[in-house]
Amino acid sequence: MNIDKLNQDIIAILDNKIALAGIDYSSPDYDDLEESLHDKEDALMQDYGTYLEEALHEVHDEFCPDTDVLLPIAYLPRSAKREGNDYIVTIADGVYVEVDDYASEETKLVILPNPTRIELMIDTNQREVVWKAE
Repeated sequence: MNIDKLNQDIIAILDNKIALAGIDYSSPDYDDLEESLHDKEDALMQDYGTYLEEALHEVHDEFCPDTDVLLPIAYLPRSAKREGNDYIVTIADGVYVEVDDYASEETKLVILPNPTRIELMIDTNQREVVWKAE
C-alpha cells in the first residue's frame, strides 16, 4: 500500500473540486475539470477503494454502527479551502453519521489528507481523528 500516493490522489481530487468551485458552469474549462474530477475519483476507488472501505467499516463499527457505510468518495469534502498543506472544511461537509456519544450533535465523517485520515466532526469546533492511514 502506497500511503503517499493515496494522500497525493486525495489532494488532487480536493484541488480539482476547489478549481471547479472557482469557475462558472458556462466556463469553457468547466466540463474538462469535471471530467478530470470523475477520472480521479474513479482511479482512487480502483486503487484504494477496498482499503478505504475497510477503514470506514472499522470507524463505523466503533463510532456509528447504526449508520450505513457509503463509498469512500462520498466522505471527501464537497468544498474545502486550501491553506498551505491543510484543507479547511466545515461541518457542512462530510457524511452524516449517528454517534451515540454525541446524540444531540450533527456528527459527520470526512476523509482528509496530510496525513490521510478520517475525522469525526462533532460540531463546528470539535473534531476527532478516528483513523489514520498506515
